[in-house]
Amino acid sequence: MYKHNERQMILPDEFCLPFGGKLNPKNRWCQLAAIIPWDEVEDRYAKNFKSQSGQAAYSVRVALGALIIQNRKSLSDRELVEEISENPYLQYFLGFKSFVQEKPFDPSLMVHFRKRLGKSVINEINELIAKPKKSDDNDSNGSDENGGGPGGNGASGTDTNPQKQETEKSGKLILDATCTPADIHYPTDLWLLNEVREALEEIIDVLHEPHIGSNKKPRTYRERARKDYLNIDKQKRKSAKKIRKGVGQQLRYIKRDLKIVKDLSLKSPLTLLDKRQYRNLLVCNEIYRQQLEMYRQRIHKVEDRIVSLHMPFILSAP
Repeated sequence: MYKHNERQMILPDEFCLPFGGKLNPKNRWCQLAAIIPWDEVEDRYAKNFKSQSGQAAYSVRVALGALIIQNRKSLSDRELVEEISENPYLQYFLGFKSFVQEKPFDPSLMVHFRKRLGKSVINEINELIAKPKKSDDNDSNGSDENGGGPGGNGASGTDTNPQKQETEKSGKLILDATCTPADIHYPTDLWLLNEVREALEEIIDVLHEPHIGSNKKPRTYRERARKDYLNIDKQKRKSAKKIRKGVGQQLRYIKRDLKIVKDLSLKSPLTLLDKRQYRNLLVCNEIYRQQLEMYRQRIHKVEDRIVSLHMPFILSAP
């Protein structure tokens, strides 16, 4: 069940602080709260709740606001809840009417917020933020429809200066897309290395194609590598020892594939690769370097760690 809450937005000076004082309206969280059309967003969010009975869900301002804060501050679910309970500006951004010291919600609810505010809903919200208000449209069109002078050319008797009209129509557009989800697989080292190995095998096939019939194709042991990966990946409970063993196996397969690619590049130009394959080759080298460093040092973090072969610009949180 969902109850509408965002029909009447409170102002920063209406937020109650038990220790006295008022919120600064120029604070970034107050300004961001003012430009998001919460009422329209709420209408779209409420469509996720078919039943009119049961426990009332948290408002869309709490759900969406929490995701925006988490993305901007790069916080975990637990750290996010603690940060909100300590910061009155964040509580105002979430639609609270006064400051509360208790935790606003359980960290586990962030899973439900991310599920309900999917990719399509976030895209609609971004469009709502970017869309100009109706009042702004009417103001900009009013001089053309009702401001015509006696000559009927659409110019009024007082606003004849083109520079003045241009100044009145100028403005500042603020867009916010900090809460757009990234559609990537959960980044596990074993899965990522398997993706790298398969991408290298595809590159090997392309580079060897001109030499079919004249040179023997290098052995990549792809079937054995795939079997080794599935033997561990399909297990419901994977111990750290088994995962490390699987990572070590895939690293050795990748090392062999990279050597094969290097040898083939002496016979076949890399121009045979398309843009995607060439980019994958560069990313594969970097992922192999990072994963090998973590494997040797027995760590799980590395600077600028890549978590997706196909979207290498998405880096893991520090």
